[in-house]
Order: sequence, then structure tokens, then C-alpha cells
Amino acid sequence: MSSVSGYVDWADMSARHRIAVVDDDHSVRKALQRLLRSVNLDADAYGSSREFLDALGDARPDCLVLDLQMPEMNGLELQQHLAEAGIRLPVVVITGHDEPGMQAQCMAAGASTYLRKPLDDKVLLAAINRAIAAVPERN
Repeated sequence: MSSVSGYVDWADMSARHRIAVVDDDHSVRKALQRLLRSVNLDADAYGSSREFLDALGDARPDCLVLDLQMPEMNGLELQQHLAEAGIRLPVVVITGHDEPGMQAQCMAAGASTYLRKPLDDKVLLAAINRAIAAVPERN
């Protein structure tokens, strides 16, 4: 895989990766989905934690890009729910409403990265790449 100035050329990868985006803001979901698809990643978008959980089957995403602030079940609660269910996914947390101590809580719950909105495309793509690379190959 090649990288120029932090940009990952996903087309060099032998396997196509599937990324799940969970964000209650429609425009953010669509923008992230377009970004991920533009670099040859499969991207599924969900408007809530519940919608993601309802769609989660045996075919798990390679990485979860997860908004922190959402109604009903926030990103941290979703991380905790997945962990309690024994579901281990690389998670990149994104937030537009940073709160003191929240980054430490998300990282302690298993997030690989915590990013503040507005997102820099290259930083997000590099975070996703690192999250996927840190997971042993799946069978």
C-alpha cells in the first residue's frame, strides 16, 4: 500500500474493505460515504446506533466510523454494547461536541482513534487505515 503525504492509495490493497459509518447527521453520512467510495472502499451508512445494530449480521465491517453524539444510544454506548456482545470492531470515533474526558472514555472502550469535526479527509483515511491494519487477518 502506498502513502503520499498521509493519503492511502486503497486501490493498492488486495482485499476491498467495508466501512460502516454511523452518524445521525444525514449530510455527514453522505459526505463520508462519498469520500470512502472515492478511495475504493465499500461504505455503508446508518443514521443511528440502533439502525447499525439491526443491520449487523455475520458480515461485519472492517472498521466502524462512529459519531459520538447521537440520540437514543450515543457512540460510547454503542461501543460498550458491542464489547458486551463480544463483537470486536476497529472503531474511529468522530465528534463535533468534544467533552472533557470523553476521548479517554472512548479510547478505554476500544476506539483506535478519536477525531474532532470538521474532519480532515486525509487524517480520517489514515486513521481508518491504521485501525484496519491493527486487526489480525480475518478468515
